Amino acid sequence: MSTSTKALQNSIITDIQLAPEGHLKIDWVRAHMPVLNRIREQFEAEQPFKGLKVTISLHLEAKTAYLAKVIQAGGAEVTITGSNPLSTQDDVCAALVEDGITVFAKYNPDPVEYKQLLIHALETKPDLIIDDGGDLITILHSERPDLRSQVRGGAEETTTGILRLKSLEKEGQLAFPMVAVNDAFCKYLFDNRYGTGQSVFDGINRTTNLVVAGKTVVVAGYGWCGKGVAMRAKGLGAQVIVTEIDSIKAVEAYMDGFSVMTMEEAAKLGDIFVTVTGNRDIIRGEHYDVMKDGAILSNAGHFDIEVNKPELAVRSANIRTVRRNIEEYKLNDGRSIYVLAEGRLVNLAAGDGHPAEIMDMTFALQAMSLKYVNDRYQDLGQHVTNVPYELDEQVARLKLESLGMRIDTLTEEQKKYLDSWQEH
Repeated sequence: MSTSTKALQNSIITDIQLAPEGHLKIDWVRAHMPVLNRIREQFEAEQPFKGLKVTISLHLEAKTAYLAKVIQAGGAEVTITGSNPLSTQDDVCAALVEDGITVFAKYNPDPVEYKQLLIHALETKPDLIIDDGGDLITILHSERPDLRSQVRGGAEETTTGILRLKSLEKEGQLAFPMVAVNDAFCKYLFDNRYGTGQSVFDGINRTTNLVVAGKTVVVAGYGWCGKGVAMRAKGLGAQVIVTEIDSIKAVEAYMDGFSVMTMEEAAKLGDIFVTVTGNRDIIRGEHYDVMKDGAILSNAGHFDIEVNKPELAVRSANIRTVRRNIEEYKLNDGRSIYVLAEGRLVNLAAGDGHPAEIMDMTFALQAMSLKYVNDRYQDLGQHVTNVPYELDEQVARLKLESLGMRIDTLTEEQKKYLDSWQEH
């Protein structure tokens, strides 16, 4: 039986007939991911995952699909599922199945089916995992610990997942090592900042078809993602307000030229809101009470809990879909507030996510981190582990090479100078 036939028999997807369009999407991103292409060549030669099963839970679109193919090229039997109900692209799923990868994913499954698809992916009993947001980890450490017997370790993509991992580690319950890919320089400096900044407004602009220039954009959270969103909003001509709970980050936002205030104050002024905190109830009842008619709410944090929809719903006389990925909440007093992509990740649920060149670096880190865990899992212990600097630096070096750029190196005299403590 061919690998594609086996994958088709085992997979749960929407329609295999959608595969041709999915292949075109994957081919396009592959042409714009030179770092991952170099790693694929290395993996094909070395076969670091030969005989191993790898289960991946990420936003299942073309760039993720190519990462799965790179892991497969390293000898792995790959199973993949989504990490968000609205970010899965059915044509990409079909293309992966044709390429021999087992897929358990559909666009917009209900919550029960979504959870079951995750469990199906884990029932393959993987040796290694890649997670995004900690859903796989949570299942393996709560209701299905029987599925983790073979897991050597894995890598986590995002802030939310790392928070969950560190909570498990703190309680002494983490069962295997996990690499915190999100905390690597080449992740947060480029993916979180430039990737999120661009892709958030790709999603907002594509969905609303409205101008950003002249509007007031409220950015909740000034971590690396918030920095990117604020920078891009300013570049598009918006007045930008930042809300924060961290005094140091608030001063940084002020020094970067943005207004800083509480959400209670900002709620009265904002035209477009973007939450990027990873926490819940960032925009809630008392904020809706003072918002402008026509305010637009969006979220770029992992889960759909930053914009409190239940508290908005109870204030509404009517809720309707006015455009794809735009829900209008008609308030009892006649005002309208619009929520994009059901409050889920606006850049993925209402767009294609980060640019391919950005995810090239992030997914290169994922691939190399997975190899790192597999090579050292017996020594790493049951801990959350940072990406080694040498892997981070290697990704940056490969990126520079792909751009045709070179940088200086220290001379021996310069090295001696830096290593010496004596007076010079």
